[in-house]
Amino acid sequence: MEEKIRAKLEELRGMLQADGGDMEVVAIESLLVKLRLKGACGGCPHATMTIKQGIERILRESVDAGITVERVA
Repeated sequence: MEEKIRAKLEELRGMLQADGGDMEVVAIESLLVKLRLKGACGGCPHATMTIKQGIERILRESVDAGITVERVA
């Protein structure tokens, strides 16, 4: 499962990098994914929306419906 999550996150990084941002995987604990947003995404007021309505939604649709993504500082 972790490999599938990491592979999908690597695909999604390109979208963030296109906007001047990036993400770092801090931890994957079963279905909990902890991410740190960096660059332009790190201070963006829409970061929570990016995490929940973007990354988490895509991971739930493509990997497992029980995945939760959490932003860490």
